[in-house]
Amino acid sequence: MKSYTQDQAWDCSWEDQEQVLTLSLPQEFSFSQNLDYLAGAPNECLFHIKNGRIYRAIPAGEELSIVEISDAGKNAMAVRFLGDTAPKSKEGRAAVARYVHDWFDLGTDLRPFYKLAKTDVLLQRAVDSFYGLRNVGIPDLFEAISWGIIGQQINMSFAYTLKRRMVESFGTPVTCEGEVYWLFPDPERIAALRPEELQELKMTAKKSEYLIDVARLIVEGKLSKEQLLAAGTGRAAEKQLVQIRGIGPWTANYVLMRCLRIPSAFPIDDVGLHNAIKYLLGTDEKPTKEELIRLSTGWTNWESYATFYLWRFLY
Repeated sequence: MKSYTQDQAWDCSWEDQEQVLTLSLPQEFSFSQNLDYLAGAPNECLFHIKNGRIYRAIPAGEELSIVEISDAGKNAMAVRFLGDTAPKSKEGRAAVARYVHDWFDLGTDLRPFYKLAKTDVLLQRAVDSFYGLRNVGIPDLFEAISWGIIGQQINMSFAYTLKRRMVESFGTPVTCEGEVYWLFPDPERIAALRPEELQELKMTAKKSEYLIDVARLIVEGKLSKEQLLAAGTGRAAEKQLVQIRGIGPWTANYVLMRCLRIPSAFPIDDVGLHNAIKYLLGTDEKPTKEELIRLSTGWTNWESYATFYLWRFLY
């Protein structure tokens, strides 16, 4: 058994036993909290949970792996490859480890966030309730933007229904050990569609156009995760995103939070955030923007995690 520590860009220590990867976890990580969060997703189609374990398909370079993710105890997480889907190369297995590391945001040190939360009227209760929860993300840029667009101005249940229809119509199915797993559609697949083909899923005409436009930008090399990260700041990346038709400040900040991991991302106009604050303060009215700015003055460079933790009271 050999332990490989990858470059500092993702700072993940893991053991490669070929059929099983064991990822080291930060002290401030709770498998049960993250499992509970994932289990609350209605009608999710890209992973499923059974007997306290998470199952999903993960692309690994040119290969595709089906994994079972479980709590390995002693600050460790086990990623077991099902069937014959273990990548044959160490680099392929590293890609899977990197994906899981990113999905659970294992590279973020939460200690400063927990320290500031101790004296914050809103975050203290959130941290006490959900200690060890991570900002469970969406590593793929096209998937993250698509989910942001799909979720605009509709309830969560219908958003998940639309996502499932899109995935099962245009995504990639993989059968392993009697179960069907899905990969989110490639941008190349969506870029080749006509808006009417997405509208058949009960997607609005505008959202259909927005999804196809974003897919084409990615296919043409005009939009990528690397380009957005190279912008240098969250504000600069947000400015790039909002220039794209169909992406406003809310969707842009959602992508900054869930995909690019920009700590200062802050969807300040989010209805869910407002309702969570209303719930915690026990008020009849949602906070005004001015009140929210005042309440969040201590969250500097932790706005993303503050939002995610407050959302957890609702979702």
